Amino acid sequence: MTDFFESLIRGDVHAVRSALNGLDEPARRALGDELVAHVRRRRDNWWWGKEATALALAAVGTLSTATKTAALLGRRSVMLRDADPEPVVAMARQRGVTWLADLAYKLADRMRRSEPWEGWRFTAGLLLAEKVPPPTGDAFVAGWAYAMWWQRPSGQQQPPLLDRLRADPFLDVLLPRLFEVDGVGADLTFGGDRQAAPRALAALAAEGRVDRAVLLDGVLGRLLRGDRPVALRPFLALHDLLTPTPEEVAARASAYLRLLADGPGPVATTALRALRDPGDAVELESLLDAARAVLTRPEKALVRAQLSWLDKLARQQPDRAAEIATALAVAAEHPAADLRDRAMALAQRHGHRPVPAVAVTMAGDELPPPGPAAAVPPPIAEVDELVEEVSALLGRRWPALAVERVLDGLVRLGTTDRDRLETALLPVLQRHQVGAFDHPWAVFNLSAQLHGVLLAAAAPAEAATRRDQWAGILTDSRPRALRPFRGRPAGEPPRRSALAQVYCARLAEIGQRLDGRDDPGLLAAPTSAAGAVDPTALYDRLAALGGRPVWRWDITQALLRLPADVDEALAARAAALGTPAGAELAGWLRGDVLPAPVHRVVTVGRRERMGDYDFRYDRMPERRTVVATTPPDGVADPLGLLTVPAHLVGRGHGGWGDLWPALLPGHRGLVAAHLLAEVAKAAQEDLREGATVLPVLAECTGAGGPALDLALAYGLCARHEVDRVATLDALLMLAAARDLDAPAVGAQLGALAADGQVTLARAATPLRDAVAAGARLSTWRLLAATLPALLAAPTPPRGTPDLLTLAAETATATGVRIEVPGLADVVARGGGSRLVTEARRLTTALA
Repeated sequence: MTDFFESLIRGDVHAVRSALNGLDEPARRALGDELVAHVRRRRDNWWWGKEATALALAAVGTLSTATKTAALLGRRSVMLRDADPEPVVAMARQRGVTWLADLAYKLADRMRRSEPWEGWRFTAGLLLAEKVPPPTGDAFVAGWAYAMWWQRPSGQQQPPLLDRLRADPFLDVLLPRLFEVDGVGADLTFGGDRQAAPRALAALAAEGRVDRAVLLDGVLGRLLRGDRPVALRPFLALHDLLTPTPEEVAARASAYLRLLADGPGPVATTALRALRDPGDAVELESLLDAARAVLTRPEKALVRAQLSWLDKLARQQPDRAAEIATALAVAAEHPAADLRDRAMALAQRHGHRPVPAVAVTMAGDELPPPGPAAAVPPPIAEVDELVEEVSALLGRRWPALAVERVLDGLVRLGTTDRDRLETALLPVLQRHQVGAFDHPWAVFNLSAQLHGVLLAAAAPAEAATRRDQWAGILTDSRPRALRPFRGRPAGEPPRRSALAQVYCARLAEIGQRLDGRDDPGLLAAPTSAAGAVDPTALYDRLAALGGRPVWRWDITQALLRLPADVDEALAARAAALGTPAGAELAGWLRGDVLPAPVHRVVTVGRRERMGDYDFRYDRMPERRTVVATTPPDGVADPLGLLTVPAHLVGRGHGGWGDLWPALLPGHRGLVAAHLLAEVAKAAQEDLREGATVLPVLAECTGAGGPALDLALAYGLCARHEVDRVATLDALLMLAAARDLDAPAVGAQLGALAADGQVTLARAATPLRDAVAAGARLSTWRLLAATLPALLAAPTPPRGTPDLLTLAAETATATGVRIEVPGLADVVARGGGSRLVTEARRLTTALA
């Protein structure tokens, strides 16, 4: 059947069909077994388009059950996105297959929620052919939402969405689930017209094709459950298009009140608009309870609208004005000074009399002293624990400590309990679809090398195939192995990332260690959560080895994790070991450590445009301030650790930032320089979790320098809250340890904002949270250094008034007077703009 498999690989559907038509049932089943083996053998092949159609046709034409067919077509290498179901259905009819509907359900169960479009149309085609109800799993519903706007590859114009939904046989079953699947709103908005689905559903409700109450209740249920902002937008749009009547709102008043008090900003705003019309249909007490919650929220526009509504209610119901005034007074504690002033003015107008506040001045920060560095968990001693750690590692980002524990466990257990490790680990790797790659790009690829080591630990045959590649990595890396930095001929640093150089060399070395016996583990295993290695612990490990040789890259990484302190007593003990590794440790403890590089702050532009359709180019910032580093004179840098080029935006190495702090835990500023581009992306390119490494960086030691200051400034202006919270944690940790250079961070923040590189308004919330956590003085010093650049700008960036307000509060709270250049010039402009008003407030606080 060589011709059959060649036709299959070419995607020749007609030839595959012709080959199957001449076979009886036993021959078909025998060919089915060969088909499964053929697909499994082709590890680097991907089935898509016509090839996927041909494979599906062959599977339905030869395999005996839906389970076997779904297992074959559900492989990661088979992409049914553009597969045509018609020839497959025709083959099933010709062969008399009765399990086509069961196959469709099994394929729907295998659909990935993260890729709902993958195979949806093919699966839907089988369901329609069999005239069976659609499945209601999350992935299938998301695929249905995706199909509302997806254009066929042929480019043939589709009917309008309204017409397609009106005739859609899946509509009645899947519509209620559209409001229940988390994240499905994002699948509705991928197309060019992001309002198409809400408009079509509203039109169907208007003509009676769907029940209006089902849509309204579904929208409110989705909003109450919450979701990402992008996933809620189509449901908010649908709510506005439905325009609920006062009677409908009154019947659902409890839901609207919950949304008003607890919903995200856009959701609460929608609830506020809806509740203003029902009037007396909603009890005033319930409205006031929700209003008190709204008046403490950070969304200024929402709070301002709530104040206006309460003012209107107080004028409409004078007999309840005092009660409403008490609710208005809740906003007197709002972080925004202008809202506080307005709230107090309205509350007093309607009869509220505030109790005079007693001012309390507290100079300095009130942060708990930093505790000792967290100890790492003990080494992995059981195969079951190692397998659990590997499974957890493969399902998330790769934190350095988790990687190190797994590598140490592989070395220990892979040389003492190999048989049991193979039996337990291989199913986990198969479940996570861990594969090995022999392509040139995989040689210095961290993910590919870690997967290769894991496979080698689980399958000895796989280890044999990797030996040549590991030997090549180590041969390439040997000239760069750590030696004394001074007195060594200078050379060009490697073009690849220093992180990839060190880790891939270590992984190749660990792969070779798996052939040994009774390995005591890694010398470089961290002893603290920041990734550092205690010098005494390293000495003890070397002493326990006795005369056994050490592994070159293991001792290299161990030395790089030592603190930069001189310890002559321990150095003498290390030298007395009489081993080469002991001599290296002694030299390090006597000051022959990684030198501090020369830092230079530079602003770079974008890379050049690549062709006419370089869409990524337009999403890049026009410029970015980074820190370039070079080795000091007379110092070699064979690994590239000391060299951070000033890459243009869009160039250079990226990723794996979580591993950098543990590579050089005693060089905080150098690590920050290597990580700066990724952290900047969190503020400039909306990268999520680009700044979450900052708390780990704060746990490192060594001078921070301009790179750390810039990283904190970028992190304060990150697009996603998770990154801003991480930056806040790092800032507080540094302030508590007296390692925060607040004026330097503020100067960098002001320069970035004045240059238009970051969105300044995002920084207000984490800085206000820093004050609430007790870092009053640090925040005030940071703000005092930020404001001059903002005030000197031709047009102060949006968010400047908020920082002026916070500066006035922190200056008052600390009683520390710091001159702010440019403040008097803004006050002298006069007028009633918020910028001038808040500048006057700060001037009064300083006076």
